[in-house]
Amino acid sequence: MEKQEYTITLYTENSIGMIGRISGIFSRRKINIESLNTSPSEVENIHRFTILITESEEVVRKLCRQIEKQVEVLKAYYNTDEELIWQEQALYKVPTDVIAEKAPVERLLREYGASAVVIRNDYTVFETAGHREEIDKLTAELTKYRLIEFVRGARIAIIKDSAGFHSKLKQFEREEPAPEMVENEFLDQGDKVFTM
Repeated sequence: MEKQEYTITLYTENSIGMIGRISGIFSRRKINIESLNTSPSEVENIHRFTILITESEEVVRKLCRQIEKQVEVLKAYYNTDEELIWQEQALYKVPTDVIAEKAPVERLLREYGASAVVIRNDYTVFETAGHREEIDKLTAELTKYRLIEFVRGARIAIIKDSAGFHSKLKQFEREEPAPEMVENEFLDQGDKVFTM
């Protein structure tokens, strides 16, 4: 099967060590994580992981099933880029004198929707958001103008055809309500039942 980019979205409980356990599943299978973002989700006390990998669909499907076996993982989805609305954020540090002296730099930053975050005498920091290709193009252009520093954030994504995880939880509760509490007939006979 042909490999392509997939974004895996996980909904998990917020517990210590989740990142390590999830990344361990990828490393045991020798799958490189290209981007990893974790944040609170729309549901209180539920966190969302957004993981970008390049693999075949069969491998990604099996991987999601394996991840869902983790006790704290509520659901794992995988999607192609076409099924998502996604962005990456980037920060660029450029010498301020270059921006002041060179009109093409200012036009370039406007063209890519970059806005100034910090302006100092020695450097200016710009931020922009977009797809990886756009960020890579802007980075390549800014290296011509003494780019000092660059950092790109992890992918964040929203599934186009999704009503949100909160609605999935409500649907699950309607379809599979918690079983009624059943009284144990032996509960009050502890000494008789648990003796040798």
